[in-house]
Amino acid sequence: MHSPSVAPSSLPMAGGIGLRSQHFREVLERLPAIAWFEVHSENFFGAGGEPLRVLEAVRERYPVSLHGVGLSLGSGDELQQASVGDPFFRHLEKLKALTLRIEPAAVSEHLCWSSVGGHYLNDLLPLPYSTAALIAVCERIDYAQAFLGRRLMVENISSYLRFRDAEMNEWDFVAEVVRRTGCGVLLDVNNIHVSACNHGFDPLDYLRAMPADAVGEIHLAGFEMQEDFLVDTHSRPVHDQVWALYAEALRRLGPRPTLIEWDNDIPALDILLAEAGKADRLLAAVEEAKNAHVA
Repeated sequence: MHSPSVAPSSLPMAGGIGLRSQHFREVLERLPAIAWFEVHSENFFGAGGEPLRVLEAVRERYPVSLHGVGLSLGSGDELQQASVGDPFFRHLEKLKALTLRIEPAAVSEHLCWSSVGGHYLNDLLPLPYSTAALIAVCERIDYAQAFLGRRLMVENISSYLRFRDAEMNEWDFVAEVVRRTGCGVLLDVNNIHVSACNHGFDPLDYLRAMPADAVGEIHLAGFEMQEDFLVDTHSRPVHDQVWALYAEALRRLGPRPTLIEWDNDIPALDILLAEAGKADRLLAAVEEAKNAHVA
């Protein structure tokens, strides 16, 4: 089964920022010069309330992307399609209601698992890169895309351990998920850097494996060093090494809508706008180089 014939994203080819509650009032009052916003879908699953009112007001003025953290696409639970008792189906119902209400430019989720047997973990956990896991995650992506009536983007996560019984590496797993389901890719460049440092692989191998036409968005964020490994904390500015890898990704893939993620120790709005401005300058440089080559 393949997704509806819809592009992975119709976001502006520019830098965007995450819309967080700390900045709700300022965003509505200032209407900052930013191309687009992204929100965590689950924060707006309610039928009403202040967060949803703010999101609707922002959506009237800016493109918005919905980014989920709780669908658990890699869960090992049997998929009970259209069962009212299935948490996966209940989550999809809420997500579809939100997409119909907001009409987002893109919808994305993490390629991971976070629940099993009705028990939920407050984390995004890596998949065993096996044939069995590939079949299971593709079944859920197929169902989600058919239910939502749109193409879903899946994001690579950062990881701190690997499974001994892996049958393939992560980037080949992601590429095969795309091939089998027709889904899009939300390429998190910071997560590639964090995982490459933690596991000792070449981040360029990851970029080489990505199907360029499926990449509809890029994420950038900050990490922290803890003992001898990196942790994807979303609590710091984008690191210079991640900016360099992002520039390489743009050279290989071309310009892509790019989000600055910052979820902990959230700074002033102007700091986020400045980080998005850095992405805009790199996007412009790639576009200028491409035009110069064509000329």
